[in-house]
Amino acid sequence: MRAAVGILCALTLLVSCSHGARVVSGQTVCQGNPEEPCYKIAYFRDVSSRVAFWEAQDLCEMDGGSLLSIENTAEQKHIEHLLRELSISTSNGASSGSGITDGDFWIGLTRVEDETAQEPGNFVSCPNLYRWTDGSVSQFRNWYADEPSCGGEACVVMYHQPTALAGPGGPYLYQWNDDRCNMKHNFICKYEPESYLVKVQSDTPEGPDVDLSSEEQEERRTSPVDQDENPRLIMPGHSSMLLIYVIIPTIPLLLLILVASGTCCFQMLSKR
Repeated sequence: MRAAVGILCALTLLVSCSHGARVVSGQTVCQGNPEEPCYKIAYFRDVSSRVAFWEAQDLCEMDGGSLLSIENTAEQKHIEHLLRELSISTSNGASSGSGITDGDFWIGLTRVEDETAQEPGNFVSCPNLYRWTDGSVSQFRNWYADEPSCGGEACVVMYHQPTALAGPGGPYLYQWNDDRCNMKHNFICKYEPESYLVKVQSDTPEGPDVDLSSEEQEERRTSPVDQDENPRLIMPGHSSMLLIYVIIPTIPLLLLILVASGTCCFQMLSKR
């Protein structure tokens, strides 16, 4: 089993290096204020590599964060700014093509059925059943005009359809929509403020002795922070937590090549 996992990891690294343009994502971006949260935008240019809601949540947790919760209008505007910066960064990149295109983003809002709502006299309307997966109690919402539609749609995306025409409720861009949780989308992770993480580290027995590697120290020293608190999104290449989604579409092709090679070798040996 361990050998198989090792082979899969090696193949993942190989394919990701040869298909670097398949995934475009940003590194963790902070606002320069240690009291403010940090974010990571995971955008897949290849539509087949996008993920379902709970997969996105798991990936964010594996990376030390959670799916995005939005506390107020200011944070909503900040996320919109980061998405615009991502589009500018990728469109200006030498190998990034024409920037990010249509593709909605999962945020950490999902409908949770309230058992008390089934009791007589305790009716709760559908929009009031949505909760943040990171435990936030924020009541801020940015629904599109006729959303949420409820029914079988219980997970929430932020619209990112720059080419879509405005609907009856106005432009769709950056508005929220409920969708089926098994649909495949991009996603946005959110991380605790740096000051909180520093406090947690200092409270642990090993906290004061933590020694950053020279690479991490250099990264912290060179991380750009704009004075106007409008940081540009830095594009480092691939996000390691997303590599596994690059190999999955290539597995059938690899198996076909393996079978064809084995058949040719067998025929050559049999002729001798």
